Amino acid sequence: MQLHAIETGLFKLDGGAMFGVVPKSIWSRSLPPDKNNLCTWAMRCLLIEANNRLILVDTGLGDKQSEKFFSYVEPHGDDSLFSSIEAKGYSPDDITDVILTHLHFDHVGGAVSKDKNGKYYPTFKNAVYWSHSSHWQWAMEPNAREKASFLKENFEPLMSNDQVKFIDEQPLEVPEIDFIIANGHTESQIIPKIEYKGHTLIYCADLMPSVHHLPLPYVMAYDVRPLITLKEREHLYAQALEKSWVLMFEHDATNECCTLTEQNGRVKADQLFKLSEI
Repeated sequence: MQLHAIETGLFKLDGGAMFGVVPKSIWSRSLPPDKNNLCTWAMRCLLIEANNRLILVDTGLGDKQSEKFFSYVEPHGDDSLFSSIEAKGYSPDDITDVILTHLHFDHVGGAVSKDKNGKYYPTFKNAVYWSHSSHWQWAMEPNAREKASFLKENFEPLMSNDQVKFIDEQPLEVPEIDFIIANGHTESQIIPKIEYKGHTLIYCADLMPSVHHLPLPYVMAYDVRPLITLKEREHLYAQALEKSWVLMFEHDATNECCTLTEQNGRVKADQLFKLSEI
């Protein structure tokens, strides 16, 4: 097995929304915002080479939305989903599986592309796209709080092209990959748990967007069940501390991975490093 971080570019989101009830005077010490109160975030995907399969976890923002939409999130940077995959020696047609942690636009936008005639089609034509049946239904009938995050053109074409399977209905069948199901951020978010080079790596997705979110109260305002997020993180921390798990961050613009330590009853990052250093 080989794992690769896939950088798909940067974007911006409101700092207050990203840190929830924590005052700006506190969270901004860790991550200073720009003049519009926006902070820069990564959209770091994961590429897994395993058992003659090439598995992509999440797909970033994509490039098919309107100029008005992109003006809200300000995508920027030199990296893209395609260029990062190609830099690892592969093409989009080589991808056999795509695991979608959840269907918010910044995680699934690259899963579907649009041709010059405005027709949507699956970006990875040879891939099975994996989701969770409960989350899929949740996204198809969104609540008012999340409706703006679920853009159906990002995932409906996958189903209409018969490329979707659900991990709760049939196994991925890669022994090194298991899943944690988290329900705080959204219904049935998939958190990959991967055995790799003697380590257990957790691809945190939006359960833990960045190293800046390690303090327990730092829960995003986007989370539909913030108290559940707190419990899920407490459980994650206990396991990570006991078993020296590696946490990989999807949205941290600077830090890819870390291990945890506990000091005076507070959980903090111990070692910070790149996935390629494992």
